[in-house]
Amino acid sequence: MTKNLLLIFLILTAAFGGYRLKVLSLSGAFSACIVGISVGLGFGFNGLIILGMFFLTSSLWSNYKKQKKAMIEEIVQKGANRDWQQVLANGGVAAGASLLYWQTSAEVWLLAFFISIASANSDTWASEIGSLSKKAPVYIRTLKPAPPGTSGAVSLLGTIAGIAGSFVISFTALSLFDIEYSTFLLVFLFGFAGNLVDTLLGAYVQAVYVCPVCGKHMEKIVHCQVKTTLQKGKAFFTNDVVNFLSGFIAVILGFIYFQFTNG
Repeated sequence: MTKNLLLIFLILTAAFGGYRLKVLSLSGAFSACIVGISVGLGFGFNGLIILGMFFLTSSLWSNYKKQKKAMIEEIVQKGANRDWQQVLANGGVAAGASLLYWQTSAEVWLLAFFISIASANSDTWASEIGSLSKKAPVYIRTLKPAPPGTSGAVSLLGTIAGIAGSFVISFTALSLFDIEYSTFLLVFLFGFAGNLVDTLLGAYVQAVYVCPVCGKHMEKIVHCQVKTTLQKGKAFFTNDVVNFLSGFIAVILGFIYFQFTNG
């Protein structure tokens, strides 16, 4: 009982701190509490450390050299102040896996939790650090340079950052949980795979709009105080949907590999 109360206190404190530091909106803080409690039920303090590693590092990278990223924030759907959709897009799969592990204790849900967080961390690090690259990223559909922040564009710096982001989570999992090195490698590889899936979805299905006033391409549906026009992709496939799907697909791919190698 005391342990559970302490877990809830830590989760509420972290969510409130995120709200006060303006890295979470009010709805984002509430959603973070739900995700945190779910993870706490399934994996206790160690699970919360992994979740906290993602939210802490992603928030730090989001705010690192924020002024330099001002132009990027003008075209992306949302900024560093995460709302409930952003929180669930990155932590929803992890929360679901935690609750399923809480009920079943099946190893596969532990794997799902690790991969989903590693995928979210890989994608966030790639986006936030890659946007600081001195060289313009390359859009994978045309193999031509694209403005920083363009969904579906990659850079060497962003790719290295994505690899590092997945490694940090998989290594933390290896340090805190009784898992084998093969599981560590599985989480690392499929965590980074989630980042690659995000890039593909961003290039081929994510909604991209154009502002009729300034002509800029962006994720926002309103710019220059007018409604933007859908240029490519589907309106349903917002950045949040793409983030959720990339983590979910990474988990499914990890499931398939896990079943194949352990079947």
